[in-house]
Amino acid sequence: MKKLNLALLLLPLAVLLSGWGYKGHRIINQNMAACLPAKIGFLKPNWANFVTNHASDPDNRRDTDPTEAPRHFLDIENYPEFALTGKIEENYDSVVAVHGEFWTLLQGILPWATLRTYDSLKSAFRRGDWNASEQYAADLGHYVADGHMPLHITANYNGQATGQDGIHSRYESKMISQFESQMIYPADSALLIPNVSQYIFSYLYSNYRYVDSVLLADTYAKTQSGGSVSSAAYYQALWSKTGPFTIMLFRNGSDNLANLIYTAWVEAGSPLFYPNAISENEEIGKPRLVGNFPNPFKGTTTISLEIPVNNTPVIIAVYDDAGNLKDTLLNESLTGGSHKIRWDASSLDSGVYICVLRSGNFTATRKMVLVK
Repeated sequence: MKKLNLALLLLPLAVLLSGWGYKGHRIINQNMAACLPAKIGFLKPNWANFVTNHASDPDNRRDTDPTEAPRHFLDIENYPEFALTGKIEENYDSVVAVHGEFWTLLQGILPWATLRTYDSLKSAFRRGDWNASEQYAADLGHYVADGHMPLHITANYNGQATGQDGIHSRYESKMISQFESQMIYPADSALLIPNVSQYIFSYLYSNYRYVDSVLLADTYAKTQSGGSVSSAAYYQALWSKTGPFTIMLFRNGSDNLANLIYTAWVEAGSPLFYPNAISENEEIGKPRLVGNFPNPFKGTTTISLEIPVNNTPVIIAVYDDAGNLKDTLLNESLTGGSHKIRWDASSLDSGVYICVLRSGNFTATRKMVLVK
């Protein structure tokens, strides 16, 4: 009876919650691959492509698995100890012993679902089950991304407690869809995590701080749009307030996912496998962004790319590390073969810039460092 009641109680929430939406989850999982260090680089590109393409599998499972919904959120302020200490008990069995399992499930089990999926990934690595490992990594990416969406870490997940109903979808899905092209950020090489459980809870506590920022941005955007929540003015205003920290949350999500995958692989004994164990069909026919030389560079650099077939539409754009478009170098159809594009950045400040290649639904990025 408890399972039935729980499923019925969570049904409306399951319909609402979808992390960052399909596009957002895909961006976070895709950019994870750029963070993997060379020693685990054999997981690219095909294993990493699967992790990207299946980033929304946990959302899809909610229709058939009534136990899936609680894995996507944590109503953290419903825990009395959180109001006192800013933290909650990390051990799931200890939480259940204090609050009961039914109550705990109703508050969501996002951190423990993340940890269990991490353990499953580590086990798959250890036994050399590469097919299972890519599925667990895709699922892990989804839960990590949910943990970087502030409205998945609060009981006021849809603004229902503050008269802001609908903000969940407006922020995580509709806004991201409109400003997807600006979700560009550099990658840092993955690092080992000394305590995985503490690491997961730590980023949840950190990301919870942005709940009020999202809600305040919604209020501001309404004032700029005359109360409309569907107009271009509303979403432009919402992005103007949330864009900088939203890009940061995406970047941290990709970095933290890479850190978890790398740590799981190391803790599993750093096993290796042969690249031909996974089909490479997914990479056939796609453009390749080779990179730029020199890098780092002063003033100018040359970007190299390879195009598989004639009449391939290609856009080459450059963004700063905050996601602002700085230059569009190319927007045309190219012939098959190798191409080189010279970029003059002498008028820009030193820093990290992201070169982005887009061709249809395919995107590739490379980090470029300008020094003065």
